[in-house]
Amino acid sequence: MHNSLTPPSLEFVTCPHAEGQHRMAYWRWGDARASRVVVCAHGLTRQGRDFDRLAQALVARSAQPLQVICPDVVGRGRSEWLGEPMAYQLPQYVADMLALLAQVHAQQGAGAVWQSLDWVGTSMGGLIGMVVAGQPGLSLPAPIRRLVLNDVGPAITWSSVQRMQQYVGQYGQFRDLAQAAAAIREISQGFGPVPEDVWLDMSSHMIRPAAEGAVTLHYDPAIGQALRALTPEAAAAGEAALWGLYDQIKAQTLLIRGADSDLLTAETATAMTQRGPRADLQTWAGIGHAPTLTAPDQIDAVAKFLLAD
Repeated sequence: MHNSLTPPSLEFVTCPHAEGQHRMAYWRWGDARASRVVVCAHGLTRQGRDFDRLAQALVARSAQPLQVICPDVVGRGRSEWLGEPMAYQLPQYVADMLALLAQVHAQQGAGAVWQSLDWVGTSMGGLIGMVVAGQPGLSLPAPIRRLVLNDVGPAITWSSVQRMQQYVGQYGQFRDLAQAAAAIREISQGFGPVPEDVWLDMSSHMIRPAAEGAVTLHYDPAIGQALRALTPEAAAAGEAALWGLYDQIKAQTLLIRGADSDLLTAETATAMTQRGPRADLQTWAGIGHAPTLTAPDQIDAVAKFLLAD
Protein backbone atom coordinates (compact mmCIF):
# COMPACT_ATOMS: atom_id res chain seq x y z
CA MET A 1 0.00 0.00 0.00
CA HIS A 2 1.24 3.48 -0.85
CA ASN A 3 -0.29 5.69 1.83
CA SER A 4 -0.36 9.40 0.96
CA LEU A 5 -2.72 11.55 3.00
CA THR A 6 -0.75 14.74 2.48
CA PRO A 7 -2.66 17.55 0.75
CA PRO A 8 -2.67 17.51 -3.05
CA SER A 9 -0.32 19.69 -5.03
CA LEU A 10 -1.92 22.50 -7.03
CA GLU A 11 -0.51 22.78 -10.53
CA PHE A 12 -1.44 24.53 -13.77
CA VAL A 13 -1.43 23.84 -17.49
CA THR A 14 -1.76 26.39 -20.30
CA CYS A 15 -4.56 25.58 -22.75
CA PRO A 16 -5.45 27.26 -26.06
CA HIS A 17 -8.82 28.72 -26.89
CA ALA A 18 -10.15 30.67 -29.88
CA GLU A 19 -9.07 34.09 -28.56
CA GLY A 20 -5.76 33.05 -27.00
CA GLN A 21 -5.00 30.86 -24.04
CA HIS A 22 -6.00 30.25 -20.44
CA ARG A 23 -4.61 28.50 -17.38
CA MET A 24 -6.36 25.43 -16.06
CA ALA A 25 -5.68 24.29 -12.51
CA TYR A 26 -5.44 20.70 -11.42
CA TRP A 27 -4.88 18.92 -8.14
CA ARG A 28 -2.46 16.02 -8.05
CA TRP A 29 -2.56 13.28 -5.44
CA GLY A 30 0.08 10.58 -5.12
CA ASP A 31 3.31 10.02 -6.99
CA ALA A 32 3.97 12.39 -9.91
CA ARG A 33 6.29 9.75 -11.41
CA ALA A 34 3.69 6.99 -11.31
CA SER A 35 2.87 5.31 -14.61
CA ARG A 36 -0.64 4.50 -13.41
CA VAL A 37 -2.88 7.54 -13.71
CA VAL A 38 -6.50 8.23 -12.77
CA VAL A 39 -8.26 11.42 -13.89
CA CYS A 40 -11.28 12.54 -11.86
CA ALA A 41 -13.48 15.10 -13.62
CA HIS A 42 -16.21 16.97 -11.76
CA GLY A 43 -19.74 18.14 -12.52
CA LEU A 44 -21.02 21.34 -14.10
CA THR A 45 -20.65 23.83 -11.23
CA ARG A 46 -18.20 21.87 -9.10
CA GLN A 47 -14.38 21.66 -8.90
CA GLY A 48 -11.59 19.14 -8.47
CA ARG A 49 -11.50 19.04 -4.67
CA ASP A 50 -14.81 17.14 -4.76
CA PHE A 51 -12.67 14.03 -5.18
CA ASP A 52 -10.40 14.48 -2.13
CA ARG A 53 -11.70 11.41 -0.30
CA LEU A 54 -11.79 9.17 -3.34
CA ALA A 55 -8.33 10.26 -4.50
CA GLN A 56 -6.79 9.69 -1.07
CA ALA A 57 -8.34 6.23 -0.87
CA LEU A 58 -7.16 5.24 -4.35
CA VAL A 59 -3.58 6.31 -3.64
CA ALA A 60 -3.58 4.62 -0.23
CA ARG A 61 -5.03 1.34 -1.47
CA SER A 62 -3.16 0.96 -4.72
CA ALA A 63 -0.63 -1.87 -4.70
CA GLN A 64 1.51 0.14 -7.13
CA PRO A 65 2.46 3.82 -7.26
CA LEU A 66 -0.50 5.85 -8.50
CA GLN A 67 -1.23 9.48 -9.29
CA VAL A 68 -4.75 10.91 -9.28
CA ILE A 69 -5.30 14.09 -11.30
CA CYS A 70 -8.35 16.21 -10.41
CA PRO A 71 -8.73 19.20 -12.76
CA ASP A 72 -10.70 22.36 -12.09
CA VAL A 73 -12.44 22.60 -15.46
CA VAL A 74 -11.98 26.06 -16.99
CA GLY A 75 -14.19 28.66 -15.35
CA ARG A 76 -14.27 26.74 -12.06
CA GLY A 77 -12.16 26.59 -8.91
CA ARG A 78 -8.63 27.90 -9.38
CA SER A 79 -8.78 27.85 -13.18
CA GLU A 80 -9.07 31.04 -15.20
CA TRP A 81 -12.33 32.22 -16.74
CA LEU A 82 -13.01 32.49 -20.46
CA GLY A 83 -13.87 35.79 -22.08
CA GLU A 84 -16.39 34.16 -24.42
CA PRO A 85 -19.23 32.55 -22.42
CA MET A 86 -20.39 30.36 -25.32
CA ALA A 87 -16.98 28.63 -25.26
CA TYR A 88 -18.01 26.88 -22.04
CA GLN A 89 -18.93 23.68 -23.86
CA LEU A 90 -17.64 20.14 -24.36
CA PRO A 91 -15.22 20.82 -27.27
CA GLN A 92 -13.21 23.28 -25.13
CA TYR A 93 -13.29 21.02 -22.08
CA VAL A 94 -12.06 18.02 -24.07
CA ALA A 95 -9.27 20.04 -25.69
CA ASP A 96 -8.18 21.21 -22.25
CA MET A 97 -8.03 17.65 -20.93
CA LEU A 98 -5.87 16.57 -23.87
CA ALA A 99 -3.51 19.46 -23.12
CA LEU A 100 -3.45 18.48 -19.45
CA LEU A 101 -2.65 14.83 -20.13
CA ALA A 102 0.08 15.78 -22.59
CA GLN A 103 1.74 18.04 -20.01
CA VAL A 104 1.50 15.57 -17.14
CA HIS A 105 3.04 12.92 -19.39
CA ALA A 106 5.79 15.27 -20.62
CA GLN A 107 6.75 16.10 -17.02
CA GLN A 108 7.89 12.50 -16.61
CA GLY A 109 10.49 12.90 -19.34
CA ALA A 110 11.08 11.55 -22.80
CA GLY A 111 10.21 7.91 -23.22
CA ALA A 112 7.91 7.70 -20.22
CA VAL A 113 5.33 4.96 -20.71
CA TRP A 114 2.03 4.93 -18.84
CA GLN A 115 0.86 1.49 -17.76
CA SER A 116 -2.74 2.63 -17.43
CA LEU A 117 -5.00 5.65 -17.73
CA ASP A 118 -8.40 5.54 -16.04
CA TRP A 119 -11.18 8.12 -15.89
CA VAL A 120 -13.80 8.93 -13.25
CA GLY A 121 -16.39 11.43 -14.43
CA THR A 122 -19.33 12.86 -12.49
CA SER A 123 -22.09 14.30 -14.68
CA MET A 124 -20.31 16.79 -16.99
CA GLY A 125 -17.01 15.10 -16.17
CA GLY A 126 -18.51 11.85 -17.42
CA LEU A 127 -19.55 13.49 -20.70
CA ILE A 128 -15.97 14.70 -21.14
CA GLY A 129 -14.76 11.18 -20.40
CA MET A 130 -17.11 9.67 -22.99
CA VAL A 131 -15.74 12.01 -25.66
CA VAL A 132 -12.11 11.28 -24.69
CA ALA A 133 -12.66 7.52 -24.50
CA GLY A 134 -14.95 7.30 -27.53
CA GLN A 135 -12.80 9.01 -30.16
CA PRO A 136 -10.28 6.62 -31.72
CA GLY A 137 -7.00 8.22 -32.67
CA LEU A 138 -6.87 10.94 -30.02
CA SER A 139 -3.35 11.75 -28.85
CA LEU A 140 -3.38 10.23 -25.37
CA PRO A 141 -0.41 8.99 -23.30
CA ALA A 142 -2.33 5.69 -23.03
CA PRO A 143 -5.80 4.51 -24.04
CA ILE A 144 -8.54 4.91 -21.43
CA ARG A 145 -8.50 1.52 -19.70
CA ARG A 146 -11.34 1.86 -17.19
CA LEU A 147 -14.11 4.44 -17.23
CA VAL A 148 -16.44 5.34 -14.35
CA LEU A 149 -19.54 7.27 -15.43
CA ASN A 150 -21.18 8.75 -12.34
CA ASP A 151 -24.87 9.31 -13.04
CA VAL A 152 -24.53 10.37 -16.66
CA GLY A 153 -24.97 8.89 -20.11
CA PRO A 154 -25.45 10.00 -23.70
CA ALA A 155 -29.12 10.83 -23.06
CA ILE A 156 -29.91 13.58 -20.54
CA THR A 157 -33.51 14.32 -19.66
CA TRP A 158 -34.76 17.71 -20.84
CA SER A 159 -36.39 18.30 -17.44
CA SER A 160 -32.99 18.06 -15.73
CA VAL A 161 -31.55 20.53 -18.27
CA GLN A 162 -34.37 22.93 -17.47
CA ARG A 163 -33.67 22.53 -13.75
CA MET A 164 -30.01 23.41 -14.27
CA GLN A 165 -30.91 26.34 -16.51
CA GLN A 166 -32.74 27.85 -13.54
CA TYR A 167 -29.86 27.88 -11.07
CA VAL A 168 -26.49 27.68 -12.83
CA GLY A 169 -24.75 31.04 -12.53
CA GLN A 170 -27.62 32.54 -10.53
CA TYR A 171 -25.79 33.24 -7.29
CA GLY A 172 -24.86 36.20 -5.14
CA GLN A 173 -22.91 36.67 -1.93
CA PHE A 174 -23.11 34.81 1.35
CA ARG A 175 -22.33 35.89 4.86
CA ASP A 176 -19.93 33.03 5.50
CA LEU A 177 -19.08 29.43 4.63
CA ALA A 178 -22.00 28.03 6.64
CA GLN A 179 -24.55 30.14 4.76
CA ALA A 180 -22.94 29.28 1.40
CA ALA A 181 -22.86 25.58 2.27
CA ALA A 182 -26.55 25.64 3.19
CA ALA A 183 -27.42 27.37 -0.11
CA ILE A 184 -25.38 24.86 -2.10
CA ARG A 185 -27.02 21.96 -0.28
CA GLU A 186 -30.45 23.37 -1.11
CA ILE A 187 -29.79 23.01 -4.86
CA SER A 188 -27.89 19.74 -4.40
CA GLN A 189 -30.56 17.56 -2.81
CA GLY A 190 -29.85 14.83 -5.33
CA PHE A 191 -26.38 14.32 -3.86
CA GLY A 192 -28.02 12.27 -1.14
CA PRO A 193 -27.12 12.19 2.56
CA VAL A 194 -23.68 13.71 3.21
CA PRO A 195 -22.50 14.27 6.82
CA GLU A 196 -22.36 17.95 7.80
CA ASP A 197 -18.59 17.96 8.39
CA VAL A 198 -17.96 16.42 4.97
CA TRP A 199 -20.38 18.85 3.35
CA LEU A 200 -18.70 21.86 4.97
CA ASP A 201 -15.29 20.64 3.84
CA MET A 202 -16.51 20.12 0.28
CA SER A 203 -18.20 23.51 0.31
CA SER A 204 -15.04 25.25 1.56
CA HIS A 205 -13.53 24.61 -1.88
CA MET A 206 -16.62 26.01 -3.60
CA ILE A 207 -16.25 29.59 -2.34
CA ARG A 208 -13.98 32.58 -2.88
CA PRO A 209 -13.73 35.91 -1.03
CA ALA A 210 -16.16 38.68 -1.94
CA ALA A 211 -16.59 42.26 -0.74
CA GLU A 212 -16.60 43.22 2.94
CA GLY A 213 -15.75 39.80 4.32
CA ALA A 214 -18.52 37.98 2.47
CA VAL A 215 -17.98 34.97 0.20
CA THR A 216 -19.32 33.96 -3.18
CA LEU A 217 -19.17 30.83 -5.32
CA HIS A 218 -15.97 29.76 -7.05
CA TYR A 219 -17.14 29.54 -10.65
CA ASP A 220 -17.80 31.91 -13.52
CA PRO A 221 -21.55 32.71 -13.64
CA ALA A 222 -21.18 32.83 -17.43
CA ILE A 223 -20.96 29.03 -17.60
CA GLY A 224 -24.76 29.10 -17.48
CA GLN A 225 -25.13 31.03 -20.74
CA ALA A 226 -24.41 28.14 -23.11
CA LEU A 227 -26.70 25.93 -21.02
CA ARG A 228 -29.56 28.44 -21.18
CA ALA A 229 -29.07 28.77 -24.95
CA LEU A 230 -29.60 25.03 -25.37
CA THR A 231 -32.79 24.01 -27.18
CA PRO A 232 -34.52 20.62 -27.20
CA GLU A 233 -33.50 20.22 -30.85
CA ALA A 234 -29.83 20.94 -30.12
CA ALA A 235 -29.96 18.61 -27.13
CA ALA A 236 -31.35 15.82 -29.30
CA ALA A 237 -28.56 16.31 -31.85
CA GLY A 238 -25.97 16.23 -29.07
CA GLU A 239 -27.50 13.06 -27.69
CA ALA A 240 -27.21 11.31 -31.06
CA ALA A 241 -23.53 12.33 -31.31
CA LEU A 242 -22.82 11.11 -27.77
CA TRP A 243 -24.43 7.72 -28.43
CA GLY A 244 -22.14 7.42 -31.44
CA LEU A 245 -19.13 8.09 -29.23
CA TYR A 246 -20.39 5.78 -26.49
CA ASP A 247 -20.69 2.95 -28.97
CA GLN A 248 -16.98 3.32 -29.81
CA ILE A 249 -15.73 3.15 -26.21
CA LYS A 250 -13.37 0.22 -25.64
CA ALA A 251 -12.70 0.92 -21.96
CA GLN A 252 -14.14 -1.35 -19.30
CA THR A 253 -17.00 0.81 -18.01
CA LEU A 254 -18.74 1.14 -14.64
CA LEU A 255 -22.00 3.10 -14.71
CA ILE A 256 -23.28 4.43 -11.40
CA ARG A 257 -26.86 5.63 -11.22
CA GLY A 258 -28.56 7.35 -8.32
CA ALA A 259 -31.87 5.50 -8.04
CA ASP A 260 -33.72 8.84 -7.79
CA SER A 261 -31.75 10.57 -10.58
CA ASP A 262 -33.68 13.07 -12.68
CA LEU A 263 -30.86 13.24 -15.25
CA LEU A 264 -30.03 9.60 -16.06
CA THR A 265 -33.15 7.48 -16.52
CA ALA A 266 -33.30 3.78 -15.74
CA GLU A 267 -34.08 3.16 -19.42
CA THR A 268 -30.93 4.97 -20.60
CA ALA A 269 -28.84 3.17 -17.99
CA THR A 270 -30.16 -0.19 -19.15
CA ALA A 271 -29.42 0.68 -22.78
CA MET A 272 -25.84 1.52 -21.77
CA THR A 273 -25.44 -2.04 -20.44
CA GLN A 274 -26.52 -3.45 -23.80
CA ARG A 275 -24.47 -1.45 -26.31
CA GLY A 276 -21.02 0.08 -26.71
CA PRO A 277 -18.80 -1.02 -23.81
CA ARG A 278 -21.78 -2.76 -22.14
CA ALA A 279 -21.33 -0.96 -18.87
CA ASP A 280 -21.58 -2.71 -15.53
CA LEU A 281 -24.49 -0.87 -13.86
CA GLN A 282 -24.73 -0.15 -10.15
CA THR A 283 -27.87 1.63 -8.91
CA TRP A 284 -27.51 3.32 -5.54
CA ALA A 285 -30.63 3.79 -3.41
CA GLY A 286 -31.53 7.01 -1.62
CA ILE A 287 -29.54 9.21 -4.02
CA GLY A 288 -30.45 11.25 -7.08
CA HIS A 289 -28.13 13.30 -9.28
CA ALA A 290 -25.36 12.76 -8.48
CA PRO A 291 -23.58 10.61 -5.87
CA THR A 292 -20.69 12.51 -4.27
CA LEU A 293 -18.37 9.47 -4.10
CA THR A 294 -17.50 10.47 -0.53
CA ALA A 295 -19.22 7.75 1.54
CA PRO A 296 -17.10 4.70 2.41
CA ASP A 297 -19.31 2.29 0.46
CA GLN A 298 -19.25 4.56 -2.61
CA ILE A 299 -15.46 4.86 -2.43
CA ASP A 300 -15.14 1.09 -2.00
CA ALA A 301 -17.20 0.44 -5.15
CA VAL A 302 -15.09 2.75 -7.30
CA ALA A 303 -11.78 1.62 -5.80
CA LYS A 304 -12.65 -2.06 -6.31
CA PHE A 305 -13.38 -1.38 -9.98
CA LEU A 306 -10.30 0.75 -10.66
CA LEU A 307 -7.72 -1.13 -8.61
CA ALA A 308 -8.61 -4.69 -9.58
CA ASP A 309 -5.97 -6.42 -11.69
